[in-house]
Amino acid sequence: MDLFIETVTLGAIFLLIYHHLIYPALLRLAQARAAPPAPVARLPSEALPKFTIVVPAFNEAAVIAGKVENIAALDYPAERLDIVIACDGCIDDTVAIARRTAACHPANTFLILDHAANRGKVAVLNEVLSLIDHGIICLTDASALLGPDALQIAAADFADPKIGVVAATYRFATEGIAGEAAYWRYQTAVKLGESALGGVIGVHGAGYFFRASLFEPLPPDTINDDFVLPMGIVARGHRALYDPRIVATELEVATPELELRRRRRIAAGNMQQLLRLGRLLLPHRGGVAFCFASGKALRVLSPFLMVLAFVGCLWLSLAGWPAFGWLLDFQVLVYAMALTKELMPQRKLPRVIELVHYLVAGHAMALVGGSRYLFGLERGRWHRVSDLPADYFLPAPTHISPATQLGKRLLDIAGALAGLALGSLLAGPIALAIKLGSRGPVIFRQLRIGRALPDRTELFVMYKFRTMYVDAEAKTGPVWATKGDPRITPVGRFLRKTRLDEIPQLVNVLRGDMSLVGPRPERPGITQNLEDAIPFFAERTFGIRPGITGLAQVNQGYDETLDDVRSKVLYDHAYGLAIMSFWSWLRTDLAVLWRTFAVIFGGRGR
Repeated sequence: MDLFIETVTLGAIFLLIYHHLIYPALLRLAQARAAPPAPVARLPSEALPKFTIVVPAFNEAAVIAGKVENIAALDYPAERLDIVIACDGCIDDTVAIARRTAACHPANTFLILDHAANRGKVAVLNEVLSLIDHGIICLTDASALLGPDALQIAAADFADPKIGVVAATYRFATEGIAGEAAYWRYQTAVKLGESALGGVIGVHGAGYFFRASLFEPLPPDTINDDFVLPMGIVARGHRALYDPRIVATELEVATPELELRRRRRIAAGNMQQLLRLGRLLLPHRGGVAFCFASGKALRVLSPFLMVLAFVGCLWLSLAGWPAFGWLLDFQVLVYAMALTKELMPQRKLPRVIELVHYLVAGHAMALVGGSRYLFGLERGRWHRVSDLPADYFLPAPTHISPATQLGKRLLDIAGALAGLALGSLLAGPIALAIKLGSRGPVIFRQLRIGRALPDRTELFVMYKFRTMYVDAEAKTGPVWATKGDPRITPVGRFLRKTRLDEIPQLVNVLRGDMSLVGPRPERPGITQNLEDAIPFFAERTFGIRPGITGLAQVNQGYDETLDDVRSKVLYDHAYGLAIMSFWSWLRTDLAVLWRTFAVIFGGRGR
């Protein structure tokens, strides 16, 4: 087992080092050897292609006038330029402002589309772009300004018939949160290197160009259209070019909260892209395959590799491998630096801490976003990030601090992924034993009551390995388990003693139904009686997801009587008070998890 874990851990660490250090170094080397960009060669007027600029807009009243003025000022013949501003169910003054500003530029051809209902960005793009059958399309955000010579440079690029997509450089008018500008400078360097290898992977929605004849409608659930659309063109055999001479300047300034939401959304899209455009990894695609595997694919996998590296180093250091103890110490230091900034968001800290926090927070959101997509929780509907509801990133406000909610969720995801990785080794033998031991399904599903919030109480379906005979409660209805319970199968008795029956609940943790630590979720059939008999029974899960283990479980064990439940409710409320502050929560959860391992390895479950 240790040898297997060592191999997995070292593999995860190598891939992380390769993606973050070796791959960028290879790109810098490729860029250094590439020919410098040629001066802009203006095409004669008669050779200039027709451009159509398309601006999807949703509640852009604050920036749409500046966008219209920017387009009207572009250095390109008006007779060879059409502009479409597609307003997607705007409920502010976007449409009126766009029409009023466009009327001041009669030489330009503006078409302002006003869709009454918000259908999502992908639906708008599919409708508008399908109507443009010739020339070059420029897709650009309402909040981004194009350089005055952007169209002239793009026209020269498209003189090469092999070019299907041209990407612009992304810049900020005003630097927002610490680390963001540095990240995009790094991304610019990556794009230049990928372009030198002939493998540009992705563009930025602030501004990019493609041949109208190459557009194919996007799947309705597409999340990151600015990747799927251009890379779909590349997948069909056309080249993408990154041209640093074309500049798209972002006006919107991201706050930390908005940036985290955006990155989580992008991460879900990245997972979708990897699964849907896997053909880009085929070796015959050369530089595209190399860049897609080394850049995009490993970016998606990095947060999962970080979890594997941390858990593996922890396991091996406890097993007496000193080298992995040093690696564990380094990871703890990195995460402690990131946590320092998270706990003091308004404090100006050393630049290295700011950058580490930005990197770790980004990977944390990639872990959340990728997991949400894998479990079907991310819908492909487009909104402006600033218009997303407040609970898109964090749960509804409760007595628990945002830092604690974030830390608890990240611990849940990391622990669930690590548990599933190890549990997958046992899943096959367990499933076989269950099937041979009694008839019925391997996985048992049961409706449970989840977290209580100010406006609702959540319900979810909990998963476990089946430990009882089929229809065990058909005659009795929902009842508590007892010693020597005849409803439990021989295999199920072993699974309960070792708590292995609860491995599938880690899926519930990833989905956000449950937490690793919290009050146990009760069944609706029992809950009503308990609420009538025990004061404040329902309030024990207010703002807290139910857990696989908890303070009550490690201190008391299974319920047999109503008095047992009364005692557990006290523990549950004590847990709710203990996690009101970050450090108290961290100590409590780690202590509960440690004691849970003692129960598992001691076979003291039932």
